[in-house]
Amino acid sequence: MNIFLNSLSGVLTILVMIVVGYGLTRIGWFNESISRLIAKLVTQVALPLYMMTTIMTRFSKKALVQLLPDLRFPVISMLLLFALSFLVVKLLHIDQSKRGLFKSMFFNSNTIFVGLPVNMALFGQDSLPYVLVYYMANTFFFWTLGVYLIKQDGQTKEPFSWFATLKKVFSPPLLGFMIGVVFVLLGIQLPTFLLSDAQYIGNLTIPLSMFFIGIQLALVGLSHLTINKDSLGILGGRFIAAPLVMALLVMTAPLPLLLKQVFIIQAAMPVMTNAPVVAKLYGADADYAAVMVTESTLISMIVIPILMVLIQGIH
Repeated sequence: MNIFLNSLSGVLTILVMIVVGYGLTRIGWFNESISRLIAKLVTQVALPLYMMTTIMTRFSKKALVQLLPDLRFPVISMLLLFALSFLVVKLLHIDQSKRGLFKSMFFNSNTIFVGLPVNMALFGQDSLPYVLVYYMANTFFFWTLGVYLIKQDGQTKEPFSWFATLKKVFSPPLLGFMIGVVFVLLGIQLPTFLLSDAQYIGNLTIPLSMFFIGIQLALVGLSHLTINKDSLGILGGRFIAAPLVMALLVMTAPLPLLLKQVFIIQAAMPVMTNAPVVAKLYGADADYAAVMVTESTLISMIVIPILMVLIQGIH
């Protein structure tokens, strides 16, 4: 019971910030343009600095070299989920116009806007390296395979550009992570004042991310949320199949317990926030994606404490 209450406390910490963002949007402080501004501020400024400074201040060269091979676990799990999505699409008779988007949302998770603050609340700073490893795999798969699948549903003639996709893969957050790794491996240290400035700005990441989720919930509108076979398929993939596959992969592996727990929680995060944006770009069903982001984000607040209790049995 204590585990459940502690997990619930961590989730409530996040939920309060989401509610503040939601409430301020409802009374007119925030709107769609503010939402885009916050997303840009987080992904292009705060988060890259957060990743860079955390790597530089919390890791040694030896620790980084030992960490990177663990990337294989999220890679394998996402490939298995991708394969499973084909079966689920057939079993649920998902409409042809939504199949690519369905598959993309089925196997990709929201590792940063929700995953990062949730893991920090539940496990503290020690969880960050494992969060970042999962993020690397998730980012790569979403901006390559995930985007390609969404484009298959599209009604526009917007061409699929590998160059543009690579730019998305090597996004500012991932570049911040890579710069931090390079600095640690080469023994480069920033001047104290620059490192402090970067840390102050980086600390905006978690509260702004939660405000962003609250704004999106208010903009979509809770009245648009419905449960049908399409949504149940996505929710089943995110909250049952994904953590189960990851648990089976890491359960017997000789890995730190914290790594196993973080990877399972990251696998069970809601739908990728970027899915509606990409869907709109390619003429796919952006409203469907937005509703799934909202539904899965809300339900994750119930699933996470339950999942935390279940993963206590993993050693």
